[in-house]
Amino acid sequence: MKRAGFWIYGLLGAFVLGSAFPFYWSYLVASRDSGMLTERLPPLIPGGNFLANAQRVFDSVEFWKALVNSVIVAGSVTFSTVFFSTLAGFAFAKLRFRGRDPLFLFIVATLAVPTQLGIIPLYMSMADFGWVGGLWAVMVPNLVTALGVFWMRQYTVDAVPFELVEAARMDGCSMIRVYWHVCLPAVRPAAAFLGMFTFMTAWNDFLWPLIVLDAGNPTVQVALEKLQSGYYIDYSLVLAGTTLATIPILIVFVALGRQIVAGIMQGAVKG
Repeated sequence: MKRAGFWIYGLLGAFVLGSAFPFYWSYLVASRDSGMLTERLPPLIPGGNFLANAQRVFDSVEFWKALVNSVIVAGSVTFSTVFFSTLAGFAFAKLRFRGRDPLFLFIVATLAVPTQLGIIPLYMSMADFGWVGGLWAVMVPNLVTALGVFWMRQYTVDAVPFELVEAARMDGCSMIRVYWHVCLPAVRPAAAFLGMFTFMTAWNDFLWPLIVLDAGNPTVQVALEKLQSGYYIDYSLVLAGTTLATIPILIVFVALGRQIVAGIMQGAVKG
């Protein structure tokens, strides 16, 4: 097998550096004071003020509470979305029932509806339930997504053969056991990708939490907005908070990225 040339490695290295540079620049500014941005040649080596700037973040806003709220919201939404999407994807892909195709078409059609159109009626519904100001108003509308159902259905069609489902049924497995012992192991890479994508989306959501949550009960993105709401924006403070808010996403990416790569490699070996 012919090895990749030097220019391919150079191109990949350039992409990696280009992707990592915004994170490095955020940490660089967060480790110094905002005066470095006015210098003609800004330094490229981090300073020693990151911990001090991070402490100022926690002193300026309720950042600990915002982190906990975001972990609760993103974690709950991710678990629920992956579970219900894999369950619905298995049903739409491998079960035969009346109205299956029209129902799936309706779910896919909802992807064309802009989210902003549903904000007002959704807010009114949350107010009727008495959830405005609390985390339930952020979590419940996102417990399952049409994109997740579509993604898992498309993956399950090829990943889980009908013969495997029928063999499990002949061995006496109930349908829920077929889902748990046959479907889930086969769709693990797609579920890991959906979990990572869902966690990032829920963690970075800004508009809906800003509308429905109380000022004293923010998520991370709302808390970061408060750091730059004054007349003078301290970019060292803002980027210190941004760096802290990025750490949970990196942890999830590392944890689920292994599952994705392992699934891809397993499929490559089988192929």
